[in-house]
Amino acid sequence: MHILCALSKKIALMKLLEEVKKNSSKWMKTKGYKYQNFYWQDGYAAFSVDLTRMDGLVRYIENQFQHHQEISFQNECRGIYKKYQMPYDERYVWD
Repeated sequence: MHILCALSKKIALMKLLEEVKKNSSKWMKTKGYKYQNFYWQDGYAAFSVDLTRMDGLVRYIENQFQHHQEISFQNECRGIYKKYQMPYDERYVWD
């Protein structure tokens, strides 16, 4: 899932994601028997965004289902980490 938001300095990213996961999990479980065991992965990734690129990002989010048919979430993240020279350890980034 992709979320685009302006995050206040008064709200910790971890707290925002905790609330999103908690409330959306409760909602999903109201959607029928096949979702009764729904849960989110433990981790998350967060990236800051250049406001001048917002239109492209909105289009990307709108088309994320199709996009992830062509490239997996994991491979997309690996590409981002490599492009921006962000160190990471495969043991800790995927559930």
